[in-house]
Amino acid sequence: MAISYNRLWKQLIDHGLSKTDMMHRARISTNVLARLSKGEPVSMDSMEKICTVLGCNIGDVMEFIPDTENGGIDA
Repeated sequence: MAISYNRLWKQLIDHGLSKTDMMHRARISTNVLARLSKGEPVSMDSMEKICTVLGCNIGDVMEFIPDTENGGIDA
């Protein structure tokens, strides 16, 4: 399964924040921001900080995208 943070980027637009603004407000590292930008997993602690800043739930900032191979079922 892949992770998509497209919902996070939309939240930032809706809140009028840049990625850097969010990084500073949520007190996450540049490494976490880089991982988010690449669609890589980050810690739940980091996601909690982001959700707190944006006033939303985790499902509002990320989603799992099933792999198309094997009908979306991991082997």
